[in-house]
Amino acid sequence: MKIGLSSYSLYRAITAGELDYVSALEWIAANGGEHMEVVPLGIDFTQEPQLVQDIREKAAELGIELSNYAVGANFLTENDEAYQQEIERVKREVDVANALGVKLMRHDVARHEDVSMRTFNANVDRMIEACRTIADYAAQYGITTSIENHGYLVQASDRVLTVVQGVDRPNFKTTLDIGNFMCADENPVASVKKNLPLASIVHIKDFYLRPSYRDPGEGWFKTTAGNYLRGAIAGQGDIDMWEVLRVVKESGYDGYLSIEFEGMEECKQGSRIALENVKRIWAEV
Repeated sequence: MKIGLSSYSLYRAITAGELDYVSALEWIAANGGEHMEVVPLGIDFTQEPQLVQDIREKAAELGIELSNYAVGANFLTENDEAYQQEIERVKREVDVANALGVKLMRHDVARHEDVSMRTFNANVDRMIEACRTIADYAAQYGITTSIENHGYLVQASDRVLTVVQGVDRPNFKTTLDIGNFMCADENPVASVKKNLPLASIVHIKDFYLRPSYRDPGEGWFKTTAGNYLRGAIAGQGDIDMWEVLRVVKESGYDGYLSIEFEGMEECKQGSRIALENVKRIWAEV
């Protein structure tokens, strides 16, 4: 088991020019991380082969593993042509994952204003077909693809299970985000127990939670049921981090724990404290 950081955690510093994807690796190594999950935001890695090579070489130099490559996708398109184009685009991202040398890759599946069960059921076969096609393409590289409990429409634990089991490929699993279940108003501990057997990588994220009738103001967003969430430093929010990590540890999971920090604190400070907290809690449970 290795504890590290998603580059997403440092996105604000990268955007501000304080770090880039290469120096982010140096920052993670200096702060005790063992791996970096690569999340391209505001940049198209398919058009940046030199950057991809630089990241791979710097990671090898530092002894920091590149754990996972995580990209967006939406297969709920207006027509069949756009659907096929999106599948082909994600295949090109699989090529990037291979160039990075990672064996895990997450892609999203859907964005839709209506996140009801009716919409999910109407589109699940289309999502499954796209995921299966991409997983089959990734198999040539020995890459396991995955979907995350992310994006509201496919966020609840049973919906994730439905897609993963429907794809029915040994190299297709779930990127299990312990915090994102709260966006669908699910209990993180219960949902982690349910989805952990199908996890390719585990995201460690924390949230503050407030009920729908107590609007906390700026910096919060709503869950499916209208409750309020705000990103927290791992171990400082309302998730029972000790119990979640105990469940993960006792399951025998031996993959990557990838911290995602999206709180209001300065991102390097928040990421550093999160790394320290998760390492400490993991040792305690």
